[in-house]
Amino acid sequence: MVSTAYSVAFEGVEARLVEVQCAATAGLPSFSIVGLPDKAVSEARDRIRAALEAMAIALPSQRITINLSPADLPKEGSHFDLPIAIALLAELDVIPRDKASETVAMGEMSLDGKLVHVTGALPAALAASEDDRMLICPPVAATEAAWVGSTAVFGAATLYEVVQHLNGKAPLPPATPKATRSGPKIDDLRDVKGQERAKRALEIAAAGRHHLFLLGPPGSGKSMLASRITGIMPELSPTEALETSMIHSVAGALDDGGICLSRPFRSPHHTASRAALIGGGQGAKPGEVSLAHNGVLFLDEFPEFPRTVLDTLRQPIESGEVHVARANAHIRYPCRFMLVAAANPCRCGHLADSARACSRAPNCGTDYLGRISGPLMDRFDLRIEVPPVSFNDLDLPANGEHSHEIAQRVSAARAVQTKRFADLENIRTNSEAEGAVLEQIAEPDAEGRNLILRVAEKFGLTARGYHRILRVARTIADLDRSQDIRYPHLAEAVSYRLTLSKEV
Repeated sequence: MVSTAYSVAFEGVEARLVEVQCAATAGLPSFSIVGLPDKAVSEARDRIRAALEAMAIALPSQRITINLSPADLPKEGSHFDLPIAIALLAELDVIPRDKASETVAMGEMSLDGKLVHVTGALPAALAASEDDRMLICPPVAATEAAWVGSTAVFGAATLYEVVQHLNGKAPLPPATPKATRSGPKIDDLRDVKGQERAKRALEIAAAGRHHLFLLGPPGSGKSMLASRITGIMPELSPTEALETSMIHSVAGALDDGGICLSRPFRSPHHTASRAALIGGGQGAKPGEVSLAHNGVLFLDEFPEFPRTVLDTLRQPIESGEVHVARANAHIRYPCRFMLVAAANPCRCGHLADSARACSRAPNCGTDYLGRISGPLMDRFDLRIEVPPVSFNDLDLPANGEHSHEIAQRVSAARAVQTKRFADLENIRTNSEAEGAVLEQIAEPDAEGRNLILRVAEKFGLTARGYHRILRVARTIADLDRSQDIRYPHLAEAVSYRLTLSKEV
């Protein structure tokens, strides 16, 4: 007779159900685990043996075999401890077999039988719900998984509590969702003095999820502007919150049991590797581009990133997803992020100041920004020069708009886009519109069309550049509550495209 329990194996943000089978047969006493387990899974034998001894349960003098099915799917992680223990206890008739087979379990076990928090509870709960099974996991993971709401989730602190629950002697209370994770405090955009054009660009970028490039000397406020952009963006929708939280759950970033309702803001250092940025490494974990899904990826000192690292962004920016291909894994992660990059005009940073510029000016600026490939630069919808702020402006009191005032306009523009793309599955914002959809929503008036034709002829506008101008113009019109794209909307969109070195 074979007893079964269930757990999950992760392929990106997807959790695949794994059947944990246990058989105790005649033969020399042994305890083996088969089905492509990694080192952490294989070591579960010793943890489980010690935990059972702590409960005064002795293993029989038989050959115990644990099979993790499907056998050709790699099994990684210590969360297989609990389902293996449940299947084994069902085989020993300590708990009912039918109760074990109705259970999806995950949890690492300490030697005294306590359950240790593991990652991935949110996608595991979704997998359990689809298969109409309950989920048992450590308490903190249970408060995270309870957000799914469509399956019973129970949090157990020890293996003994799991046994009592499955035997019906001391049923565990269903887990309740923990209060949502509050993001870090975001400073007010009003604190940035001057830079009205840059603030306007931030508003447009937030409204349409357009990629933004900030160029200016040190101390001009580029990082201050970027750090405040999530404060003017709308809260995550329920769908976006679930998508974002599943990625953070797999990455182990939801260790407090809540889910994400604030938009992510990721700011990796310029020494980050390709695996850290795109994803990969041991277990093919999500990278910064996926952790910034539905939020902002801020890359400060943009030209200082290795060129090979920067160029890996080109395909994820266009497709909204990244494929991590390894010898033993081919994982897909979503990555719809808004890229905000900041750079100095040259290595010394004072290219425009003849009194402070280095002796290599202006060639140093060409060489420095030349580290950014043309195809990558072409993917920025808005390019803004951020000039230095004078001391006189710094002495003035803050008189700009508060972030919440700008956020109201951004939310109104996003609501228009949500309604516009309600019937389209893969488009949520203007920046994602393309082909016939873009032609339908971004048809300029006669005067605007004449303008963009002159721009294309004079500056050699690329097809990508043309489409990105139309998308930005559509967002500007949405902020202006205009159904049509008029000449002023298109003219402003063109001005952001031609800012840096007059190139498109």
